[in-house]
Amino acid sequence: MPDFDLDLDRTARRGYPEAIFCQGKTAAQVAAIAAEVRSRPDVVTLFTRVRSEHVTAVLSQLPDAHHDEPAALMAWPPSPPPPTGGPVLVLAAGTSDLPVAREALLTARYLGRSADLTADVGVAGLHRILSRLDQIRAAHAIVVAAGMDGALPSVVAGLVEAPVVAVPTSVGYGAAFGGLAPLLSMLNACAPGVAVVNIDNGYGAGHLAAQITAPRR
Repeated sequence: MPDFDLDLDRTARRGYPEAIFCQGKTAAQVAAIAAEVRSRPDVVTLFTRVRSEHVTAVLSQLPDAHHDEPAALMAWPPSPPPPTGGPVLVLAAGTSDLPVAREALLTARYLGRSADLTADVGVAGLHRILSRLDQIRAAHAIVVAAGMDGALPSVVAGLVEAPVVAVPTSVGYGAAFGGLAPLLSMLNACAPGVAVVNIDNGYGAGHLAAQITAPRR
């Protein structure tokens, strides 16, 4: 018996597929999971937190799988489904936040949303976010990835109608405590309409944004 039990019917139950969290899994375990996934090309599968050995393992079973190295994410089938629902915009406060932001971006895309990413719009230069108001106000949900003081989600939420999904990153100097400082800042956002996911959880942020912008049934 394998030491995993894939939930391949999750899409039928709740509209979104299971993702494979690879951190802590061996290459052999990931290869076995990828082999089972191969039998269901109708189900989008994301492999998150992949390391080099996981990439090799997945490609041994799914040679055309898409790999985004900065996001530490793989996807199969390699092409996202045609987008439906409202657009998602992902904002990265700084270039250092891009790995988490890209994980959110690709998650939203592979869950069927139109999604774009804009980087380097942190609060250290407010003119940068203000110059993009038309773009951010066109989005139906906004993911904001920020470390350091984590102030950007509150600023964005005060400027737009759409809900904001805040994802703290573990970027910052010592007093950022590996993302705890921005997490607390985001939880204490004075602007309403901010939902907060866990530190570095780009997948969770992208998933929530995809659910928010899903087509109405």
